[in-house]
Amino acid sequence: MKLEDIKAKYAAGEITKPDFIDQMHLIHENLFNYAKFISATDVQKIEIEHGQVVMTSCEYGIKIICDEDDKRIAPIEILNFQHYEKVDSDMIFKVVGDGDRVLDIGANIGWYSLGLAKRYPGCHVKAFEPLPKTYAYLKKNVELNSLSNIEIFNHGFSNESAVLTFYYYPSGSGNASLAQLTEAEGVDKISCQVLRLDDFMGKESGGVDFIKCDVEGAELLVFQGGIETLKKHTPVVFSEMLRKWSARFNYHPNQIIDLFSALKYRCFVMREGKLVDFENMDDHTVETNFYFMHTQNHAEKIESLT
Repeated sequence: MKLEDIKAKYAAGEITKPDFIDQMHLIHENLFNYAKFISATDVQKIEIEHGQVVMTSCEYGIKIICDEDDKRIAPIEILNFQHYEKVDSDMIFKVVGDGDRVLDIGANIGWYSLGLAKRYPGCHVKAFEPLPKTYAYLKKNVELNSLSNIEIFNHGFSNESAVLTFYYYPSGSGNASLAQLTEAEGVDKISCQVLRLDDFMGKESGGVDFIKCDVEGAELLVFQGGIETLKKHTPVVFSEMLRKWSARFNYHPNQIIDLFSALKYRCFVMREGKLVDFENMDDHTVETNFYFMHTQNHAEKIESLT
């Protein structure tokens, strides 16, 4: 039962004052349960403010405003599983250096953008999120963390510039995609702007040193629209690749590997804290996150991380 319901029952005279106090205490004691529970997680503190809940991470002190409908945002994942993508997060912070120019494509509410911007004040991060509600949280989180080295953009990327339909899941905003990934009920269809990465970068004065791309199956489309950017700037690329999601877009993840191979990149996965060469995805592949590094331009990084 919710707090409001118990209070309403007491106000209506349906329960006595002692019963009201006891029932309210059963809920209030969760405050103390959380105080003990978070000690084993990467959540440093939980703040309850008027109309919102803010969680702060232990590492880098990232503050995130939580969406009460979203079961899978980073702070909730940390509460559930102690950390959020820690293995890959640790590697990303090794790959990126202070002063790097970062593109966070599929930034969601900003976990990686905020972490990189806080860890490396000399970095300049451009964060892209096409979904209006998720973008609103991204904007609030950047403002909450008082970061001036993040630029945010309310659009995505694909292999064309257009207004396209996204499938949005309020209970899991991180699964929003240009394809309908699940038959679950409550999926919203939202029209959002996407651009070609080459068109966007062609209008920017700077380059790019690192790209994080997590767009729920549309990764190949993003890279197809950014071939010239990849050729010109040869950034390190961190990308999600899942067979089940790419199938919704009628391609296989190996096509992404082939695209980068043609640009003289090597593909890597994380194993036991090191990067290991990865050549071909098959039905037995368990990894879902991959690193692409240019054979020549990233030779020193490859040597130090493999």
